[in-house]
Amino acid sequence: MSRPLAIIVALAAVANAAEWYVGPEGKRTNAGSKDAPWDIESALDGKQKLAPGDTLCLLAGTYKRRPKEQFDVRLVGTEEQPVHVRPTPGARATIDGGLAVQAPSAHVWIRDLEIMVSEPNPEKIETGGSHPKDFDRPWGGLNMFGGKNCKYIHLAIHDCRQGISCWKSETDCEIYGCVIYNNGWLAPDRGHGHCIYTQNKDGIKTIANCILTCRYNGTYTMHAYGSSRADVDNYLITVNIAYGLGTFLVGGGKPSHNIRVLGNYLHNVSMQIGYNAPENEDCEVRDNVIVNGGLSINKYKKAVNEGNLVLAKGAKRPAGAKAVLIPSKHNPARAHLAIYNWDGATEVQVPVAPFLKPGDAFRLYDPKDLFGKPVLEGKCGGENISVPVSGEFAAFVIFKEK
Repeated sequence: MSRPLAIIVALAAVANAAEWYVGPEGKRTNAGSKDAPWDIESALDGKQKLAPGDTLCLLAGTYKRRPKEQFDVRLVGTEEQPVHVRPTPGARATIDGGLAVQAPSAHVWIRDLEIMVSEPNPEKIETGGSHPKDFDRPWGGLNMFGGKNCKYIHLAIHDCRQGISCWKSETDCEIYGCVIYNNGWLAPDRGHGHCIYTQNKDGIKTIANCILTCRYNGTYTMHAYGSSRADVDNYLITVNIAYGLGTFLVGGGKPSHNIRVLGNYLHNVSMQIGYNAPENEDCEVRDNVIVNGGLSINKYKKAVNEGNLVLAKGAKRPAGAKAVLIPSKHNPARAHLAIYNWDGATEVQVPVAPFLKPGDAFRLYDPKDLFGKPVLEGKCGGENISVPVSGEFAAFVIFKEK
């Protein structure tokens, strides 16, 4: 096919892409229009007429089902025409329960949803371990069992038993810009439930530009981990922000290879590359900032350890402040921000150009309160904005008005 003809075909495919709608009170027998939306269960499970290139729009509201709280996803797009699942513009769409991505899902982009569980954690449970018999709160979260080349973008995942569970049967996925907090539960032995628990063998798993913080001691922000029978291979983990609690671990009982951990920003979180495998193959650990924590790279035949700044608790700090603004590649109006406030100032000047230009209106949010009141809002007056900071570290999500 000639190049001009290929372009014509691609443009025709975009023109033919359709928008369909689901609503909290939708019905399977509806037309899938904004006024007559489908139910979310049948639409996500591939039982409606979504085609490659189509967008499934979630109307504002809460989508909840019990006792099987997770909605199965079985949608198939193509590389040129992925299927998009997202809220209608400006809407807050909440999955109260979770999503389970199953085969034959492929080239599905799920983005901008809130995923949570409304049932409160019990005040006390008697059983330890990862699956206590006396703890029946729904699992919730985003669970990936069989997608191929799927993307999970700007999801807010909180108050689930675990944030993201991404297994080796999910291949070549991208987890991007997700904000994950307040997951897990407290048991007699320790805290359980991680921000991201993942294993991988084939293809590359990319985890980038996420903001991760744990609720309980004993849990992990990044838990790329498995036993001696599980694979932890082929990861690109880059420009994530992890703070508060939760070790950042990549490694397990089986030798790992092709591990790249690049440019992440940690505070009160240690980074561990390699666990208890007798030896690992190769890793690249570059340009990470780890404050009030340590960096360990364990039993690798070939390890690149370059450009990492590691400051233990009580170690001498640099002067001034370090502010890192990470614009989203999937939304030009969104960025994540990490601030190391070395001098303990009440405000830090944050360089924001070219993300913000003079006159641009913006809103700054606490990652744990994305749907609440902004921490700061205003208009950009130059190349910097002044951000209030309490303590040595802060993380934010910043939006500019479109």
